[in-house]
Amino acid sequence: MSYYPLNSIPDYYLSDELLTDEHKLIRQSVRDWVEGFVMPKIDDAAQNHRDLPNLMKELGNIGALGPYIPEKYGGAGLDQISYGLIMQELERGDSAVRSAASVQSSLVMFPIHEFGSEEQKMKYLPKLATGDLIGAFGLTEPNHGSDPGSMETNFKDCDDHFLLNGAKMWITNAPVCDIAVVWAKNENGKIQGLIAERGMQGFSTPETHNKWSLRASKTGELVFDNVKIPKENLLPNTVGLKGPLSCLNSARYGISWGVIGAAVDCFCTALQYSKERKQFGKPIASFQLQQKKLAEFLTEITKAQLLCLQLGKLKNEHRATPAQISMAKRNNVKMAIDIARESRQMLGGMGIMGEFPMMRHAANLESVITYEGTHDIHLLITGFDITGINGFS
Repeated sequence: MSYYPLNSIPDYYLSDELLTDEHKLIRQSVRDWVEGFVMPKIDDAAQNHRDLPNLMKELGNIGALGPYIPEKYGGAGLDQISYGLIMQELERGDSAVRSAASVQSSLVMFPIHEFGSEEQKMKYLPKLATGDLIGAFGLTEPNHGSDPGSMETNFKDCDDHFLLNGAKMWITNAPVCDIAVVWAKNENGKIQGLIAERGMQGFSTPETHNKWSLRASKTGELVFDNVKIPKENLLPNTVGLKGPLSCLNSARYGISWGVIGAAVDCFCTALQYSKERKQFGKPIASFQLQQKKLAEFLTEITKAQLLCLQLGKLKNEHRATPAQISMAKRNNVKMAIDIARESRQMLGGMGIMGEFPMMRHAANLESVITYEGTHDIHLLITGFDITGINGFS
């Protein structure tokens, strides 16, 4: 077990024995797609700040959009471990690819399935599953990130429609979305979800430029200026922050798996390079400091894998708590960004070149460690769960 090909996933504790044959088949099919579709294009896309062409339909073709949504609504009806493995393989390619699938699945399809009417489910979910519709999720605002309860976006009841006003910021897929699940306060100050559709008058999606991170992904704003939302576009089955926070829990779960893929890509690259690169007459893999780094990388990846497998089991049994998901998101993202940075050093000057993935993964993970709850916010969630004392105020 001393060598890992670049397209493999290390399995130091034989955790594959905990997977079904279906899990392994799903993982391999997504891995093959990443190798064929993402890897040849991703450096150019990131360098030139453009998304991969036809990405959402490609993700739909391989069943990566809403894979746990029931088949009745266009999903594959897979379990939560399958979803995690898909996210892992996508992020081994790039965080932007995983983000696109994660937003579509956990932040758009999930709330429509959980909180929508039957008519909404049948109207939107099948087309979201194929990538024929692209969705966005509107929660974060220019003045309200970690405190979504203070959101200013609001809607009023105008008899035959709702009138929506406000703005959302840092929204993945915003510039290209066809629909957006938007969280806003009603006239009583209660938070509810609405589905806004591109083409509605007063709805615009300006793009966010000059990003150093997630450069192969479109990011933007959702701006609502007296947008008329049909009453049938209100999500009927949730009121309050529980709705959007449950979406974030699903997304955070996917992230906790996804970043393992980024870490593995860095680890396998560093291992191969260290065996081939010679200094002082021998491979740098023979030096103690390099072996220390590789051993620590593999240890942390293995811990993250086991954390996710048990969390996936709990998710399948509907027993996973938000605090458990927060712990996995925080731990695994920190693990991945540390490996990306340290493995970059192992490659020396070559580590900054586009031919190698370290700098791209490290830059992407700077966003991942911030979105869907910052590193520090997840720390406080765990602290609250431990002590029963709210450290947010």
